[in-house]
Amino acid sequence: MHPPVRLVAIDMDGTLLPTFSQTISPRNVQALRAAQRSGITVAIATGRRTAYTAPLLEGLGLQADMPLITSNGAVTRTLDGSPLDRSQLEARVARGLCGLLRPFGTLVFTFDQVGHGELVLEDFEQAHQRIALWVEANRDAIDIVKPLENALEDGNDPIQGMVTGSLDKMRLAEQALKSSEWSSFCEAVRTEYPARDLSILDLLPPGVSKGWALQRLAARLGIDRKETMAIGDNWNDVDMLEWAGQAVLMSNAAHDLRTLAKSRGWKQTPPNDQDGVAVTLEMAVAGRTSAKV
Repeated sequence: MHPPVRLVAIDMDGTLLPTFSQTISPRNVQALRAAQRSGITVAIATGRRTAYTAPLLEGLGLQADMPLITSNGAVTRTLDGSPLDRSQLEARVARGLCGLLRPFGTLVFTFDQVGHGELVLEDFEQAHQRIALWVEANRDAIDIVKPLENALEDGNDPIQGMVTGSLDKMRLAEQALKSSEWSSFCEAVRTEYPARDLSILDLLPPGVSKGWALQRLAARLGIDRKETMAIGDNWNDVDMLEWAGQAVLMSNAAHDLRTLAKSRGWKQTPPNDQDGVAVTLEMAVAGRTSAKV
């Protein structure tokens, strides 16, 4: 029997958000509010950067001190922008990754700043062909630097990099990184969207992941892992699902992940398009209420 949930970390894309939508459903919003009112700390844990996450949560009646774990764990801030935690990728490592991974797809580096230059890439047309919706949504933050290495001078450390392309290309990129001299200086986390033949390989400081950031947040709050729940749908969620004492996988996850969930004893919830997050949170709130009786 699990203890009542005190902290829950929720992925965004494919989990909290409906497919092809940037608007959280009314039922999910109500469930987020109810969880906060019940005393559960609700955290968002996403591969998105903070500036691409916070606007989706503003104006929903959520608490200002709601933690946002962004850039796959590299940065943690509250919804109102207060800093909690941050880790950076060494510029020299980022430069080395450019030469290694450029042949596999579009490379982007993210810097911990607001506005133009927050995102740096070297081939706008290539990026637009592969991830057009992302490019259009982030156009004001993008700076074009060619070669990309020129944006990565010593001391100008990014918080995260990513290379994106087809599923096969990103699997090859991950293999190339693991067998390279940079493998011990960089963490690689893969996210896949099979229906679009699109994959993202996130490049993070060593040891950094959503699970790493969730563990640090729980320690900050004095919450045990047994009282921590994680909800996700993709490979970049695995670390936090494995760390949390109560793991929940969305049923819209890939078949391999659903198989992994069964072997790990993770619960599964309805898909993102059927408000699976709300279903899970409603049960968590009911569990807290019954524990108090």
